[in-house]
Amino acid sequence: MKRISHCLSAARRALPLAGLPALLTALLLTASACQKAEEVPATAQLLPPDKMVSVLIELHTLEARTEAALLPPDSSRALFRQEQKKVYWRHEVSDSTFTQSFRYYAVRGKELNTIYQSVIDSLATREKMAK
Repeated sequence: MKRISHCLSAARRALPLAGLPALLTALLLTASACQKAEEVPATAQLLPPDKMVSVLIELHTLEARTEAALLPPDSSRALFRQEQKKVYWRHEVSDSTFTQSFRYYAVRGKELNTIYQSVIDSLATREKMAK
């Protein structure tokens, strides 16, 4: 019961995030955090950390572009999903493989932290270069 309560409070904290993609990511992280590391086994198609970084960079950039388009929510969602499929295709990754890999890393906090530190560093570098 305590574990469920913890998961629900984590979901409530994640709700203020803007945009559907961010909300979906937050919910996936919350659900994954409620599991023990041994409950999410490594799949045969587990994406290596460097590939996860590349895909996540593109997805977060796509999310920012989609939100900046100022489209109605349903159009924004449709555009994001359409472009998300293209990102997966470019990286030769299925959406299920990405999701399973994300869940695998999400329950292993240190590994996900390392991946996201690389994502943040790369996005910050891109932002500086754009200015």
